[in-house]
Amino acid sequence: MLFNSYEFLFLFFPLVLVGHYLLGARHALAAARFLGGASLFFYGWWGVSAVPLLLASIGVNYLAGLWVTPLPGRSDRARLWRLRGALAMNLGLLGLFKYADFFLGNVNAVAGTTWPLPHLLLPIGISFYTFTQIAFLVDAWAGKVRERSFSHYLLFVTYFPHLIAGPVLHHAQMMPQFADPASYRLDRAKLVLGLATFTVGLAKKLLLADPMGQYADVVFGTAGHGVDLTALTAWLGAIAYAFQIYFDFSGYSDMAIGLSLCLGIRLPINFDSPYRATSIIEFWRRWHISLSTFLRDYLYVPLGGNRHGTTRRYLNLVLTMLLGGLWHGAAWTFVVWGALHGTFLVINHLWRRDVGSAPSGRLQRFAGAVLTFVAVTVAWVVFRAESMEVAGALYRGMAGLNGWSSRPFAGFELPFKVSEFYRTFLLCALIAFCLPNSGQIARWLPPRISGRGRVVASALVLGVLFGAGVSHLGAHSAFLYFQF
Repeated sequence: MLFNSYEFLFLFFPLVLVGHYLLGARHALAAARFLGGASLFFYGWWGVSAVPLLLASIGVNYLAGLWVTPLPGRSDRARLWRLRGALAMNLGLLGLFKYADFFLGNVNAVAGTTWPLPHLLLPIGISFYTFTQIAFLVDAWAGKVRERSFSHYLLFVTYFPHLIAGPVLHHAQMMPQFADPASYRLDRAKLVLGLATFTVGLAKKLLLADPMGQYADVVFGTAGHGVDLTALTAWLGAIAYAFQIYFDFSGYSDMAIGLSLCLGIRLPINFDSPYRATSIIEFWRRWHISLSTFLRDYLYVPLGGNRHGTTRRYLNLVLTMLLGGLWHGAAWTFVVWGALHGTFLVINHLWRRDVGSAPSGRLQRFAGAVLTFVAVTVAWVVFRAESMEVAGALYRGMAGLNGWSSRPFAGFELPFKVSEFYRTFLLCALIAFCLPNSGQIARWLPPRISGRGRVVASALVLGVLFGAGVSHLGAHSAFLYFQF
């Protein structure tokens, strides 16, 4: 069940919203259990066979969280070994489903063996709910976990606005809200803001990301069939994908935040206009913020961070980004993407060390933003490509090795009008680089909106956006991060 589907918009979510507040007005815990049950139903809609694995993961990790918590008379050494066992179980399960084919395939290729590949079906959302629970376990071991209700823990892991494609939640952000009875009582300001944020996300996905994805699919598909791409064609295809993945995932995050606000729960902001970043360092503080924070706190810092000298710091950066790339998918393209960003970060830190701090002047910031966007777009090519061969074909085109034709669509069979593509492309650029982002808009909306005229104007704009989005529901597509 997609957020951008008729059954979700006009059946599932309205029923959940009504049930949530009817129960919440009488008994907060009953409302939390109802929301947990609805979240399991939402997950089971994708495939009932994956629900037992999710429930087993929740049960075992909840018990493990109790076992690793510091208590009087409990040995720190025993707690550490329990933590290691629980982490190994989570990572082993993730590795089995997500990386078994990749690992065995590479072993067969290098060693000449013929180990059969298991071809296990990847349970949707397993990366997100595994990372969420790993963070919970580490914090439980450190004595940072206070809330122990199993009903709230189940809701924390399964909460349907985030379960399928994030953001990666932290227990400190969510458990206090689930334990607060006020979260289950209707707040009209939150409801209005939630509907507005959801509508913006729906428009991003259906009106911007999907059209950009059509052109990106044509370009990458053409390269995969051995056609030489000219520079303009290759660059437009790469930038189209950069816009697609941004508006697709940013749109999903907005929709998740909006849905959650309608239910009285605040999710963390996951994007902060990352394509306006003036450096790669700043980009990773703005892009997929919840994952960046997780990688920093639970991988980079435990590896040693910047505490063991410059060389070790840069090695930790590269290793963190390599593993971050591999988290996105079991393919060498994702590893290379992670290596590129790790290298970019090292270069950025070396530049700041030897040349100076972050760009400050207007011209410097503009140059830094352009360079950063180009670097990010170059890396997106290998992230999107189905193989290194396809990525190489795009890179050859972008380098101008196949010419610089001013007719990027020549010889292409296009599922869209060229004029519509250019209009959408320019609109994406305007929004990504110039206009306020969703978080900034949310800070401006109620209670700051005043005057009947502004309220009516805002309602009309949002109504038009929602209507335009709904008109595209028949051609909806899954969100890109579902595959990760």
